[in-house]
Amino acid sequence: MAKNVKKKELGLGIRALLNNLDEQPPPEKQEEMVRELSHTVALIPVAQIEVNPFQPRKDFDEDALEELASSLKVHGLIQPITVRRLSGKEYQLISGERRLRAARIAGLKDIPAYVRIANDQEMLEMALVENIQREDLNPIEISITYQRLIDECSLTHENLGDRVGKKRSTVTNFLGLLKLPPQIQQALKDKKISMGHAKALRGINDLAIQLSIFNEILSNGLSVREAEKLARDYQQPKTRAADPAKRISDAHMQVQDNLRHFFGTKVQLKANEKGKGQIVIPFTSDEDLNRLLDLLEK
Repeated sequence: MAKNVKKKELGLGIRALLNNLDEQPPPEKQEEMVRELSHTVALIPVAQIEVNPFQPRKDFDEDALEELASSLKVHGLIQPITVRRLSGKEYQLISGERRLRAARIAGLKDIPAYVRIANDQEMLEMALVENIQREDLNPIEISITYQRLIDECSLTHENLGDRVGKKRSTVTNFLGLLKLPPQIQQALKDKKISMGHAKALRGINDLAIQLSIFNEILSNGLSVREAEKLARDYQQPKTRAADPAKRISDAHMQVQDNLRHFFGTKVQLKANEKGKGQIVIPFTSDEDLNRLLDLLEK
């Protein structure tokens, strides 16, 4: 079961709603049902979900899937998939095939999902737009709703901006949050970091540096401006003429990248032509050091 989905998130009456989907609801009840299902997450057995045969995407990066699966084992699934109830205990995937594949690799038995009913396109769009106006949504919930409007209602960023009364750039910034690593998304969801912190982290392409700065924000309570400055310093290091003799091989570079991803910090590998060298693992605080020690013990 995904760790991020709590029982209270399943919503009151969700099981009754799902049971009622076996019968076509009358028109006066259908709109109410769509409104409820539009923002309610249900836990669906992975074995009961079939892939949409009309899914245009056929090729998936296996390494990326394995990496996502490893993350799901630790953090659970933050962004639910969307399925359509067929009949009985059968569901068909609408969006989120990459997440579904990774969940299967991770061995998850259940997966959080939004459930749609047939021919609810227009009502769903209205329900989602109405839901996005709520004041108690956190940035990740807003981002997920924006993504659902794009995926399920075939809206562009500009169309979506018009629907929710936001600038196109604002919509794009929110959607970018879903590309952040799960632990950063969860911290934003739990209000451990702000939207400003997340935006600063989003501008970093190197995952190791991104996680390193994220850990420093948490450990040292950095402000948004301090986080932005730290991100700029990492992105624009002091230029210095490269010494060809100190460059490492492509094979060593791959090892260094793997270590950076594993430790979540800017690990540096130094090696000479004879194979001798050292590995430098920086840390920003005692708490960060303990985190690294825990990883080494594992």
